Amino acid sequence: MNIAILAQAGGLADTARATGETFGFNVWIFLSQIISFTIVALLLRKFAYKPILGVLEERRQRIAEGLLNAEKIKAQLAEAEQRYAEILANANAAAQKMIDEARESASHVAERKQQEAVAAAEQIVAKAREASAIEHERTMLELKRELGRLVVDTTAKVTGKVLNTDDQRRLQEEAARQLAS
Repeated sequence: MNIAILAQAGGLADTARATGETFGFNVWIFLSQIISFTIVALLLRKFAYKPILGVLEERRQRIAEGLLNAEKIKAQLAEAEQRYAEILANANAAAQKMIDEARESASHVAERKQQEAVAAAEQIVAKAREASAIEHERTMLELKRELGRLVVDTTAKVTGKVLNTDDQRRLQEEAARQLAS
């Protein structure tokens, strides 16, 4: 069996050689092309492929760092938003407290001002009553004097006699006593 395989392999080698010669295959040219290709491949690997791979690796690392930084920034942003919400809630609570205190203070001030206004109004009414009483007394005194004078004048006209100052005073006092009672 080995001989049969070798015989077929030998036949294949002849067929390959004949096909190669038909297409213009030359072993020495083929070997020189393999050597040239190997040299070019090694040069490309050293001067082009490795730098490109280095640039790609560096880019990959930058992208990884960027993603890491983005995650950090996202975490910091979430933390900042949480702090902002807390500060805003505290500020709203403080503002509401201030508003409540201001309302309470305003109600106390309004109540105090209302009490002061009531007290001032009562003072004004009391002064008005006092002034009215004084004015009433003054008016009554003037009326008494006027009435006394009229009584004296009337008595003098009716009696036809001139009254002296003692008589005038006595008549005025008598008329004032009658008015008072």
